[in-house]
Amino acid sequence: MSGIWPGDTQCVAMLTFDVDGVSSWIRRNPDFANLPSLMSMAEYGPSIAMPRILNLLDAHSIKASFYVPGYVAETHVQLVEEIVRRGHEVAHHGYMHEAPASMSAAEEQEVLEQGIAILQRITGQAPLGYRSPSWELSDVSLDLLASHGFQYDSSLMGDDAPYILDQVTLNADTPDKRMVEVPIHWLLDDAPNFVYAPSANRLGPMRGPDEVYANWSAEFEGLYHYGRAFTLTMHPQYIGRPGRLLMLERLITHIRSFPNVEFMRVIDVAEMWAKR
Repeated sequence: MSGIWPGDTQCVAMLTFDVDGVSSWIRRNPDFANLPSLMSMAEYGPSIAMPRILNLLDAHSIKASFYVPGYVAETHVQLVEEIVRRGHEVAHHGYMHEAPASMSAAEEQEVLEQGIAILQRITGQAPLGYRSPSWELSDVSLDLLASHGFQYDSSLMGDDAPYILDQVTLNADTPDKRMVEVPIHWLLDDAPNFVYAPSANRLGPMRGPDEVYANWSAEFEGLYHYGRAFTLTMHPQYIGRPGRLLMLERLITHIRSFPNVEFMRVIDVAEMWAKR
């Protein structure tokens, strides 16, 4: 083992997609459902961008992780089935994009179980990974996830490589029962760069692809230098615009130009880490 990764691997790259569709806007304000332009912009993600994203991943032989709210899953069943058919991970992302910190413990458990049931019904297995909508857990989230059999969370920012959540109460003190955190960061998220929706009072910077590419490629190079994990979070309705998707392909090519880099699904990284 060289550094923190097995064998000669220097850095692991994880491409992840939060397939929010209309759920995040409706959760933010139910009245947004009455704004056809806003809803159509959001629906562009699962309906138009996702087939392009799946084809891009296939072209580069990359398996990725997709975090799908239950509402989006039950209104796009064939899409979820296609994600699984192509060998990608489908993970939990709430029902209507509810941030755990915005709910009571009872509400959070209800939403968690609702999402599990929907994804299990469509994919044939309960999700093993979770990412908090809006990236803000509650003080009971991690214990709830552990009690429902999740192998990892991807909502915290305490490191730039996976780590074991030692504070979580687990049912068995065995290596494969330890829950893993696969951390994220706002720097490696497309939403702060691309969200622009005047009707929802989101007047973001709408940065150009070249500027975002420069930031993301620089962060990858730093993480590669230190032998850590590159975990990129994207939303199909934003990254799936044609010019931005070409930028993502350029980034993939850049990452592939470095020796000893592995693209992996988050669940595969988490399972490997739990058994270390």
